[in-house]
Amino acid sequence: MLVKNWMSKDLVTIGEEDSMQHALALLKEHQIRMLPVLKNGELVGMVSDSDLKRASASDATLLDIHELLYLISKIKVHDIMTRNPISVRDDYTVEETAQVLMEHNISGVPVTDSNGKLVGIITRNDIFKILISLSGLGKKGIQFAFLIEDTSGSIKVLTDVIRKYEGRIASILSTYEYAPEGKRIVYLRIYEIDRSIMPDLVRELKENGTLIYLVDHRDNTRLVFQDMKA
Repeated sequence: MLVKNWMSKDLVTIGEEDSMQHALALLKEHQIRMLPVLKNGELVGMVSDSDLKRASASDATLLDIHELLYLISKIKVHDIMTRNPISVRDDYTVEETAQVLMEHNISGVPVTDSNGKLVGIITRNDIFKILISLSGLGKKGIQFAFLIEDTSGSIKVLTDVIRKYEGRIASILSTYEYAPEGKRIVYLRIYEIDRSIMPDLVRELKENGTLIYLVDHRDNTRLVFQDMKA
């Protein structure tokens, strides 16, 4: 999952000599929260709605509306932007990008190509969309969480049971976080399953792994079998 395949390519940018008023108008018009700042076509900064709020907040209570509008028309983007912004390459993976956002506590980053040219932007909302896509939530269906042995073929045993009952698998995700040594947690989302055979399916799945929880998004059924951080 490379950033180039998930980033927003329809960029809205602003020049460093543009006014704060123009930046506010662009954010409102396009319903976005940040703008790459360009100088002669090169990325030189980022300006966000938070930057704009901070720039005007200290003076807002001292000015009437006409004075405030005049002030924001005179402040330049280069006065309030974040210079040398953190960016990621378009060949970064989505996971690496999510780690950058988390480590720096930021809501998005510009994306550049191998030559340093701005080619996109990726935000936390984009990461959320990716998570939803990877999890198969769009298929609704049923999600199971299992604690299983970390051995070859342990996931296949579960998927074979699901296929036996003619269920289709939308996603398979796994993690070692919160799992005891020698085990892993696996999340399976299935769909197009006959609900009448669910008791038999659950029984057989339990014979091949420790069932942590079951969430049926169609019927909003939520059953928790193990109290874990999973």
